[in-house]
Amino acid sequence: MAAQSSVSAARSGNNRFLRVVAALSTVAGWCSAGMIVAAVGITCQMIFVRFVLNGSTVWQTEAVVYLAIGATLVGLPYVQHLRGHVNVDLVPLALPKKARYYLCIVTLSVSIAMVAVLLYYGFEHWHLTYERNWKSDTVWGVRLWIPYLALPVGFGLFLLQLIADLVAVILKIDTPFGLEDS
Repeated sequence: MAAQSSVSAARSGNNRFLRVVAALSTVAGWCSAGMIVAAVGITCQMIFVRFVLNGSTVWQTEAVVYLAIGATLVGLPYVQHLRGHVNVDLVPLALPKKARYYLCIVTLSVSIAMVAVLLYYGFEHWHLTYERNWKSDTVWGVRLWIPYLALPVGFGLFLLQLIADLVAVILKIDTPFGLEDS
C-alpha cells in the first residue's frame, strides 16, 4: 500500500541566511513568471502580426525561445524552495529517521557538486559570449551574452538554494526531504 506524503516549502526558521536565500529564490520565481508572461504576450503579438496584419516577424520567435529557456533556468531555485522538482520519496519513506537523514545529506551534497559544475561551465560560456561580443545569426542579431546570462544566474541561485537546504537539514531547522516522521 502506498503512503501519502505531504511536503511543504523549505523551512528557514529564524536563520538569517536561510531567510535571505528563500527571499532570493522567491524573487527568482517572480522573475521567471514574468518571463513566461512576456513570452506569451510576444507570442500573441507575433500571431496578430503574422495572420491579421500579414506582416513578417523578425525578433519574436527568438525572443520567446530565449525567454522560455531563461524562465526555466531562473525558476530553478524557486521550484527547489517549494520542493517542486520531481521527487521519488519511496526510499526515504521506507528508511528509518537516521538513515533518511544521511541519505538526504548525500543527495544534497551530490546535487550541490553537480550544480556547481554546471555553474562553472555556464559562467565560462556566458563570459566567452560577453568577451567576444557574440551575436545570433539571425536578422535580429541579439547579443548572446544577454540570454546566456540566465545560465550563471539560474545555476548560481539554484546552488545557493541547495546549500540552504543542506544547512537547514544539518541545523535541524528542516526535516530530510521535507518529510515528517509518521
